[in-house]
Amino acid sequence: MKAMDPGDDERVAPGANAPEISVTELANALKRTVEDRFGRVRVRGEISNYRGPHASGHAYFCLKDQNARLDAVIWKGTFQRIRTRPQEGLEVVATGRITTFPGKSSYQIVIEALEPAGVGALMALLDERRKKLAAEGLFDEARKRPLPFLPRVIGVVTSPTGAVIRDILHRLQDRFPRRVLVWPVRVQGDTSAAEVAAAIAGFNALPPGGKIPRPDVLIVARGGGSLEDLWSFNEEIVVRAAAASEVPLIAAIGHETDVTLIDFVADLRAPTPTGAAEKAVPVRADLAEQLAARARRLALAKTRALDQRRTQLATFARLLPSPEQLLQTPRQRLDRGAERLKGAARSVRDARRLRLARLAHLLAGHSPQAELAKEKERLKGLGARLDQGLTARLALARHQNESAARGLETTSTRLARAMSAFLGARKEQLTRLSRLQELLSHKSVLARGFALVRDEKDALVRSVSQAPAGAALTIEFADGRIAAQAGETAAEAQTPAPRRNRTGKKSGGDQGSLF
Repeated sequence: MKAMDPGDDERVAPGANAPEISVTELANALKRTVEDRFGRVRVRGEISNYRGPHASGHAYFCLKDQNARLDAVIWKGTFQRIRTRPQEGLEVVATGRITTFPGKSSYQIVIEALEPAGVGALMALLDERRKKLAAEGLFDEARKRPLPFLPRVIGVVTSPTGAVIRDILHRLQDRFPRRVLVWPVRVQGDTSAAEVAAAIAGFNALPPGGKIPRPDVLIVARGGGSLEDLWSFNEEIVVRAAAASEVPLIAAIGHETDVTLIDFVADLRAPTPTGAAEKAVPVRADLAEQLAARARRLALAKTRALDQRRTQLATFARLLPSPEQLLQTPRQRLDRGAERLKGAARSVRDARRLRLARLAHLLAGHSPQAELAKEKERLKGLGARLDQGLTARLALARHQNESAARGLETTSTRLARAMSAFLGARKEQLTRLSRLQELLSHKSVLARGFALVRDEKDALVRSVSQAPAGAALTIEFADGRIAAQAGETAAEAQTPAPRRNRTGKKSGGDQGSLF
């Protein structure tokens, strides 16, 4: 066995006898140590490097103070439940557990709850959110609508177990009982903001005239509390739901000194829930008293008006003249008119009588009897003259007839001789023309051996171009007609056969063209 040199102990590395472990084993050991030592912590710091939730839904950022920096993560399920959303530069208190991330050799806090660090941070967040929503115009006074004077149905969004709903119902019963629909919601807690926004949207979604009536006005109410207790009514989802409401909305959150963002967007802000009920309806007793007072004023005004009319009527009656005075002048005008009418009637009657007498005298000279006697005398004279004229006319006619008879006999003889001569001349002329016609007729030509060629329309064929090959033709001879068909011309046939006429003789050159 070799002896060891005392200097050999100095060359051996410290911890050389410690067991070797892997990086993963070391990282897991550190992870367990950190998680056992810091199982659950509350850390206060300022949010840094926040860029919104990741595509996976998780949120990654840092918590820092003046001297240190801590990585933080909020898993997707937790991020959807937390009430306070991370914002860059917001000082918060994060509750969660410390763990390590072996992939980066770093440690981080897995946040399970997040809340602003104190009232100052909440006020800063509230002021920043108020400025953002105001820039969008949600707080403009022009958007606010007047409340109905006397709503038939009132919708209330609040907790059904608190004193707020009892105060509202009691106040409405005292002032003017109306039908109330309550939409129960949580007015504090993580789900409060979503429930309030859903209640406002639900009331607006009710159809007018449906089984469940749509409210004419909404009251969103909650009792007093700290800024943290009222924070649900500062959430953006609640403010936007109130701004989108088509039904006029009254905000009654907390006491008179409490201010939330829903107060800015509501159509009317009430200092308390009881004040909201007072602003929603008038006082029925006051209305009844006003109605009675106006009824009394109306009756009194009616009485005064009747008295005034009676006084005016009496005054007018005194000023008006009596009926006799009013009728005196018209009566006189009537009497004078009657007298003038009588005189005018007499004048007209006398004038008509005088004219009638003149007409009667004139008519007497032209009576029918006198006119008839005159006509008889005139007709009698005309009859005598007619007899004389007829006698003379008959004598003249008799003389003229005798002269005409002698002349007629002479004229008849001369006419007979002239007619005989005329007829002889015409007969001789007709004979010459008949012989000339026979000489000039085509039949005499046909008798000499010629023929006439006609087409289907009985028109004369005067050239070869008028009789194409295959055309139906009619050939007329001196003693009758025959049917024929045109054949090829001499230019179409090299050795045309000589054509013969009906007598069997060869036709001349001139006749061949006709066939």
